[in-house]
Amino acid sequence: MTTDDTRNAPEAKPEHHSTAELRAEADRARAALAGTLDAIEYKLNVPKQVKINTRRFTLGLHRLGEDNPPALAGIAFAAAATVGTVVWWGVKTVLDRR
Repeated sequence: MTTDDTRNAPEAKPEHHSTAELRAEADRARAALAGTLDAIEYKLNVPKQVKINTRRFTLGLHRLGEDNPPALAGIAFAAAATVGTVVWWGVKTVLDRR
């Protein structure tokens, strides 16, 4: 069974745009696509992300050193003690296996 709704429906007239409007719309679409691709590249560029995060970390340490030098000294001491302990355990393990 078919319905007669399609025969009685008014015809949809296509919208007519000027060449300038079409070009402006294409330019907007290109700009949006370029922005999206730039955002994707920014997120997926691992070396760039590492560089940015390293700079943020370094800047944070500099600010901490200016604002609270004893806290920075404590962090440096804790990091050195941790590295020293790990190295000591590694050397001890190697020497015990001989």
